[in-house]
Amino acid sequence: MNFKGAVFDLDGTILDSMDVWDRIDIEFLSKRGFAVPEGYAKAISGLSFEDTAVYTKKLFDLPDAIEEITAEWSRMAMEAYSDRVELTRGAEEYLIRLKKAGVRLAVATALTRELLTPCLMRCGVYGLFDAFFTAEEVGSGKDSPDLFVAAARGLGLECHECIAFDDVLPAVKSAKEAGLIVCGVYEKNSSSHRAEIESIADIYISSFDEAPMPVNTEKR
Repeated sequence: MNFKGAVFDLDGTILDSMDVWDRIDIEFLSKRGFAVPEGYAKAISGLSFEDTAVYTKKLFDLPDAIEEITAEWSRMAMEAYSDRVELTRGAEEYLIRLKKAGVRLAVATALTRELLTPCLMRCGVYGLFDAFFTAEEVGSGKDSPDLFVAAARGLGLECHECIAFDDVLPAVKSAKEAGLIVCGVYEKNSSSHRAEIESIADIYISSFDEAPMPVNTEKR
């Protein structure tokens, strides 16, 4: 396996943050008299922030405007990402190894910059990345290959020269469709899709301790 660029998802991949969104869903919906329905997390996985709000508003017939929903989620999430969310096991060490090996690094995420920037800066890895691509800015969620294509091109590379790391099935499918090498990453909330993710991805890891290095880059 060889690659010149690496494209990373954040939530559930290099950030141990999925429980944050579980709590936000519970609190947001309980205030409006609803419980989180079965299949909700699966339905919104890979969607952009705004698309998730559109889906949620329609599903529960909420009177809130889309802008009001996203603003409330942002306020709830800001505290957690600024103060509590940490990196997943082995993520920092792996990013540093790739950077030293000359691999170009990008983020491709459904998170907004307002959330990702303070979190990655506090965790000490923001400066390792060469570029950041959000679903909001690209105008496409991770259920489409567009975000991954934009990330590869933003690194000045072709899609086949990049590896994508992601934990959710829609994103794994999209990255593969875009032509990137794909590494599925274990995350407990996506464990029910593990078999399908493994069947699509080129490699599957339980943590970044198992993540691949490109051929011959260790000598650079």
